[in-house]
Amino acid sequence: MTCLLLLLLLLLFLFSSADSLTSPSDVSALKAFKATVKPNSIPPWSCLASWDFTVSDPCASPRRTHFTCGITCSSDSTRVTQLTLDPAGYTGRLTPLISGLTELLTLDLAENNFYGLIPSSISSLTSLKTLILRSNSFSGSLPDSVTRLNSLESIDISHNSLTGPLPKTMNSLSNLRQLDLSYNKLTGAIPKLPKNLIDLALKANTLSGPISKDSFTESTQLEIVELAENSFTGTLGAWFFLLESIQQVDLANNTLTGIEVLPPNLAGENNLVAVELGFNQIRGNAPASFAAYPRLSSLSMRYNVLHGVIPSEYERSKTLRRLYLDGNFLTGKPPARFVRTDAEVMGSLGNNCLQGCPGKAKVCAPSQKPFYICKQAYGGKPKS
Repeated sequence: MTCLLLLLLLLLFLFSSADSLTSPSDVSALKAFKATVKPNSIPPWSCLASWDFTVSDPCASPRRTHFTCGITCSSDSTRVTQLTLDPAGYTGRLTPLISGLTELLTLDLAENNFYGLIPSSISSLTSLKTLILRSNSFSGSLPDSVTRLNSLESIDISHNSLTGPLPKTMNSLSNLRQLDLSYNKLTGAIPKLPKNLIDLALKANTLSGPISKDSFTESTQLEIVELAENSFTGTLGAWFFLLESIQQVDLANNTLTGIEVLPPNLAGENNLVAVELGFNQIRGNAPASFAAYPRLSSLSMRYNVLHGVIPSEYERSKTLRRLYLDGNFLTGKPPARFVRTDAEVMGSLGNNCLQGCPGKAKVCAPSQKPFYICKQAYGGKPKS
């Protein structure tokens, strides 16, 4: 009888403790988070609508009717490790009390209508690996405190309204692999970047000034660089295309006036595959050295101010398959390989000053510039 009573008491204890598993600090943080979301922006079918703290514990299972989605808990059901909302159109501010979720690994509020500042208290989320606030209406600067989150591997705060410069201590994020702050209103220069960064996306901001080698010195694993639609100026140095791991570069729609290109060191491995430099103000000749990059398959320098002939090295390249040089002042004859009817190359050489670019060749469209414009550009008749 005594053993049976003890067993019943044990079962009662287990079931009662299962009703309140989640850390009180986590419960308080979740309550504060929901409280700052406007009730009329919470659809009845959404994750937040199922968060009812009066009848259920957030980490209790099974979650048949309450806390059905939006959070993930640790294996012992005591700590919230992920806060990943559905894109239901939630509207509200991100409460500073989010800092109470100290075991959070992922914070994902993408594609909602959160607005206001990103709270500096986010620096308390010291275990955070993934921060996704994409496609909201966050404003103000990216808090310097974010750079104290040493566990961060991925940041995506693209498509918001962030302003001001990037934190000068971005390089302290030693584990960061992906950074996407595209489509904001960020200003200033690129600070020194993290050493393990692989994917950098800062397109469609108002970043300005020259692109400095110092910013990229430590980033030896960088593969993708997207800096299009900013206000970068000056000459892009030869060091940029010689970065060890770089594969894809997009610098279109800036105000660059020059580029320097040296052949790669063939003793090492160069992985440059695609270069986009269109819609700048780059002057001079088309760099012949691009043809020396052993994996380069796509090159665009369209709508710049290039003069001279198309380098014969482009024709001899065995890897180049996409070439866009339209909208410049290039003269001479187009490379024969590019204008053949069976040409394997895609692109455009149109709107230049080329002679003998056959209309039947797709790459010759649109038609070449009028003679008087080309004459004016060269201070006389352009030389072939």
